[in-house]
Formats: sequence, structure tokens, C-alpha cells
Amino acid sequence: MRTLITMILLLALAGSGLAEQDAVDLPDLGAAIERYQARDSGPELTPDERRVMQQANEQIASRLPDPGLEVGERAPRFTLPNAFGKPVSLDEQLESGPVVLTFYRGAWCPYCNLELRALHASMPQFQRYDASLIAVTPQKPSRSRKQLAQDPYAFQVLSDLDSKVMKAYELYFEVPEALSQLYKRRFGLDLAEYNGQDRYELPVPGTFVIDRQGTIRAAFAQVDYKRRMEPEAIVDALRAIDANQ
Repeated sequence: MRTLITMILLLALAGSGLAEQDAVDLPDLGAAIERYQARDSGPELTPDERRVMQQANEQIASRLPDPGLEVGERAPRFTLPNAFGKPVSLDEQLESGPVVLTFYRGAWCPYCNLELRALHASMPQFQRYDASLIAVTPQKPSRSRKQLAQDPYAFQVLSDLDSKVMKAYELYFEVPEALSQLYKRRFGLDLAEYNGQDRYELPVPGTFVIDRQGTIRAAFAQVDYKRRMEPEAIVDALRAIDANQ
């Protein structure tokens, strides 16, 4: 499993003071996820259904034992449509500063929604380092528009309609058939209604902090979709980039 890898090069005194200020202002995503799990455990699954989920997770983990690109690698360039059909490119975003690039499963995923809200709340801190935020999802732009109507995020939400970007960042997997059927039967979720006909494909949730030269400076990707990169870790990486400019 990939764990968080960051390159943190801080000036001792100034860096410490900024870190304390950021920690006060940034949301604790892990705590938010724990609160959600405590109050909403979802429908009770049968032993057979739990077995299907466990086997599917093991299958995905075996296919992606170390998901996501590594720190130091070049970030693959891309251009994708946003929720309103406008093309947005990584290169254009990098012209104005570093980019925080996150991949999420879709509007149907409560853990993704918790993450996106935490990232949205963290944007003032990201912007201190001239950083922009891009969220990439396999869902159709029409689904993203509905999502933005409910949660008007102040960042780009892009649709990877042919899964090329998820593949380039080594996060792509096909949902096992048994798990897809369980989603439909138990949760009323048909991924094709979000992603398009016959597209039972998802990314491992992952986040990358990319400097202006297009190099990945921090990365986090876990097959366990309940684990996400903390905003504080993202700010640490942005601060490190800023200190070395």
C-alpha cells in the first residue's frame, strides 16, 4: 500500500509558525470520516454480502498493490471537460502555480463528498501558495453539474470519460461484477447511470501535489476508499514547494 510521501523542506522558525497557523485553520478530514461512520453505518449486510465486498477489495488490491504515481515522477498532462463542458488543461492551471489534483469516485460516494468539502474549506490555505485545485471523476458532466448545484465548489470538477487520466496516474480499476451487482441490489447504485453506458470503472481515490514544473511533490493513494490525504499534509507539501522556489 502506498502511504503518504511528502518532501518537506521548511525553514525551522518560520516554517514552525506557519504550520501552527495552518493547523488551526484546516479541517480534520479523518475526524470527519470517523464521525460519519459513527452515525451512519449503512444497511446491514448479510455474511454473503460482506464476503462479496471483502473478495472484491482483495481483488482490487491484488491488481493495484501500490496504486498511484510516485513522488518525483512527472505528472501526465491532460485536458478534460468540466461540469459545463469547458475543456480544462493541467498545463493551463500550472501556469499560475502548483496544482492539487484529486481523483474521486463520484457524487454517490459519501466519503468523496466529505473529502471534497474539506478541500473546498482548505482552499484559502492552498491559495496562500498560489495553488489551484482540480478534482477528476469518471462521472458524466451532467452528474457533476447536479453535484455542484448542491455543493457549489470553487474549483474545477473534471470528467474523465474514457478513463485515460485515471490510467495515466495508475489509479484505474474495473469494478468486479459481483460488487457491481451488490451495489445495485443493496444500495440502488448503478455506476453506469453516473459514468455512462457499460462504464463500471472507478479510480482508487488519490491526491497529488504537483509543482509548477509538473513534478509530483506529494502523493497519497489507498485502495481503502475510506482513507484520504489530509488537507494539512497538502499544505505541508505546498509550503515545501514554496520554500524551494
